[in-house]
Amino acid sequence: MASITIRNVPDSARDELASRAARTGRSLQEYLRKELIDLAGRPDPELLARRVVERKRRTATALPAAQIIEHRDAGRR
Repeated sequence: MASITIRNVPDSARDELASRAARTGRSLQEYLRKELIDLAGRPDPELLARRVVERKRRTATALPAAQIIEHRDAGRR
C-alpha cells in the first residue's frame, strides 16, 4: 500500500480536519484515509460533465427544465 505526504497544509486547515476526525472518533490519519478513498471513488467532475455532454449529443435528447421537474415530482403526489 502506498504512502502519501502532503506538505504546506495551513495550520487552520489541519486543525479543522483534526477536529472533524476527533468528532468521528478517528485519528487524523484514519479520517483522511477514508476521505481520500471516498474521493477517489467519485467520478471526476470534469470527466462526468464531458460524459453528460457526449451522451446528450449522441442521443439528441433535450427535455425542457419544466418537464424534467414534472417527471421528478410525479411519484411525490
